[in-house]
Amino acid sequence: MKEFNPEGMLIKTELNSERLSSVESIKEAALNGEIIEAIVVLCDRTHNLTVDLGCMKGYIEREEGAIGIAEGKTRDIALISRVGKPVCFKVLGVYYDEGNIPYALLSRKAVQEECYNYITKDLRPGDIIDAKVTHLESFGAFCDIGCGNIALLPIDSISVSRISHPSDRLSIGDIIKVIIKDIGDDGRITLTHKELLGTWEENAALFLQGQTVSGIVRSIEDYGVFVELTPNLAGLAEPADNMKIGEGVCVYIKSIIPEKMKIKLIIIDKLESIPKRKIRYYYEGDHIDDFCYSPDDCQKQISVNF
Repeated sequence: MKEFNPEGMLIKTELNSERLSSVESIKEAALNGEIIEAIVVLCDRTHNLTVDLGCMKGYIEREEGAIGIAEGKTRDIALISRVGKPVCFKVLGVYYDEGNIPYALLSRKAVQEECYNYITKDLRPGDIIDAKVTHLESFGAFCDIGCGNIALLPIDSISVSRISHPSDRLSIGDIIKVIIKDIGDDGRITLTHKELLGTWEENAALFLQGQTVSGIVRSIEDYGVFVELTPNLAGLAEPADNMKIGEGVCVYIKSIIPEKMKIKLIIIDKLESIPKRKIRYYYEGDHIDDFCYSPDDCQKQISVNF
């Protein structure tokens, strides 16, 4: 697969540093149509961006700042919010002012268009790519899937274990693996993540009956309390008083029942802090055709085809 990284992943590479090292290397990058990254240091009153190229300044005119700006489909906050952050761009040309000081004209839009065309034409549902979490809302996480192109990761696609808000699982700036779930006719791209976090059996294999482990309360019902053991595994504890969603608890594993896809728990005590859950990926390929969460002998089958 051709590689288009989320913004910020290229800036510290040796090649990127080399391209920013001299006027001549920037001119060479312009001739070759290479993608470079650098930090935006200023957004002026008309929303043109100034970029620090090290050996000179670069300028991104407003209409070249992002796809959709010129047409009014993208709000100017997409430009204003880039100050102090890296942006990717192509060098349109190097010029000299009246004092013979060099400067470069840049286009972020050109890079975004190239990346977007690749995503929508060359990728397909089931392809796995890197993404950078850029913004969190109650309904999902917005992710940069390449050169500032944004796609939505809905909250119910983040993990099997239910969460109240994407911030329960993700933080802005996180680099995660995502699956292309859908590329709509309107060009909007939807992502999913939970299929990479393992099946019920893979997660249940981390625990044994009789163990006492930490968990996070995710749902409170009349018949019991659902406690997350891993992002893709939750067990049901007997009803308990004074429980709150999102708090950490210590639980005893009463039984593990694969054929019913159930783990029965007993809440022992509350924890002073919430256990940190490091994301663990169980699938390392670059494409997945289907995913079955349920054990083979379980009557209830949860699966998805891409």
